[in-house]
Amino acid sequence: MTALLEARKVTKAFGGGLLDKRVTVALDDFSFAIEENPRVTAVVGESGSGKTTLARLLLGLISPTTGQVLYDGHDLRHLTGEQRRAFLRDVQMIFQDPYEVYNPFYRVEHVLETPIAEFKLASSPQARRALIQESLRAVGLRPDETLGRYPHQLSGGQRQRIMVARAVLMRPRLIIADEPVSMVDASLRATILESLSQLNRDYGMSIIYITHDLTTAYQISDNIIVLYRGSVAEAGTVDLVVREPKHPYTQLLIQSVPQPNPSLAWGSTDIRAETADVSNGTMQVEVGGAVGLVPTAAAVSAAAKARGGHLLTGCPFADRCPHVMAICRENPPPLFRIDQGRVATCFLYRDREVLSSEQLGEVF
Repeated sequence: MTALLEARKVTKAFGGGLLDKRVTVALDDFSFAIEENPRVTAVVGESGSGKTTLARLLLGLISPTTGQVLYDGHDLRHLTGEQRRAFLRDVQMIFQDPYEVYNPFYRVEHVLETPIAEFKLASSPQARRALIQESLRAVGLRPDETLGRYPHQLSGGQRQRIMVARAVLMRPRLIIADEPVSMVDASLRATILESLSQLNRDYGMSIIYITHDLTTAYQISDNIIVLYRGSVAEAGTVDLVVREPKHPYTQLLIQSVPQPNPSLAWGSTDIRAETADVSNGTMQVEVGGAVGLVPTAAAVSAAAKARGGHLLTGCPFADRCPHVMAICRENPPPLFRIDQGRVATCFLYRDREVLSSEQLGEVF
């Protein structure tokens, strides 16, 4: 069965200037597919791990350096006009900062009326009004208290819920939510997360929930992918990964979650200093060619092929890992199947079954 949206061995590299041939790797040999079965998949990691780059790739806002992003089996870079229109309806985005989505000169219903008109979702003004009101009620908003106002007259939580309502009326098959609750009060986070869960449960929409917050990821998701510097550290069902983390980086993330324990001192977890050559949280590598030449896509592809599909050399977590070994600095670790429903890229489990990056989706 053809996947709705698929990233197939995707690598995204930035940089390669005239005076510096180093390339910043934002995402390295990543594969993942959204099938017809609706589910919520969380993508977690600290700043610079590649989460937003992944979202932009899946939306077609940027193109991969190597690999493909496929919608219904077709490369996003080569969609026809009709296919592009279907993609824009099937895949919707909820952004981190809702205020930037709004035009301050228009009332808030403008962001709801525009897709209705563009995709001809209503046959009359009355039907359009009813559709808008239904979508607002679905996310816990009262139409009479929301419509007719300007963006600055609503709270951040209300503006974000309107964007969720926009997704409701579009009836997409997939929603990509990039840090949707990071800029709203804690009291409103549960409401917005429940609205997303309702879209998955009641409307059969798949959701990719991108966040740095493991607590909300555990609350809302069925599966989880932990990214570190553009590479998958651990992935699997959320209960397994959060309750019994196996990768040293995932263990560090879990230990960093604040707990209501007065005897646990802040900073008691030892975190090794980073010594790798890092820019904006992503790893830099050198890719072929002489100094002064911009690395071409062919050079990047050749470098990745020489490293078994990876552009990075060695494990990106090696400089912070308490279990680092010589092999960790020499080769990028593949996906090891730790148990049923979970994989990790760590040589601590090198006696386990090795999976290719394309088999990641088979784990869930």
